[in-house]
Amino acid sequence: MPRYELTLILKAMQRPETVATLRRTVETLIERGAVVRGLENLGERALPYKISKHGIRHTRGGYFLLDFHSQSEILPAFLDHLKRDVDVVRPTVLSKETAAANTRCCVPQPEKPKDALPRRK
Repeated sequence: MPRYELTLILKAMQRPETVATLRRTVETLIERGAVVRGLENLGERALPYKISKHGIRHTRGGYFLLDFHSQSEILPAFLDHLKRDVDVVRPTVLSKETAAANTRCCVPQPEKPKDALPRRK
């Protein structure tokens, strides 16, 4: 299954409401067959610009990263579900490329032999 990263901006809420929203999101992914690998809280901060969503203008939001594996077929319906959620200001799903295990980053290249032609004087 491909690996994805979901960036969520949630509206500014108290901790219990934020936990409930994150739980809803993770449970929806699991119900659709995804495997959640991690959840990271990036904190609450001012948005770079005002975002209007569901009739409310948001100036602050909570940022979260969700790392998961899933089939690509579930993503359109899942994003539609998130866009209808009144607590989600902005959902973004990115494909996360997995690094190959045998890839070498900085392998020194063998030196090419220099021509052995004599120099003329």
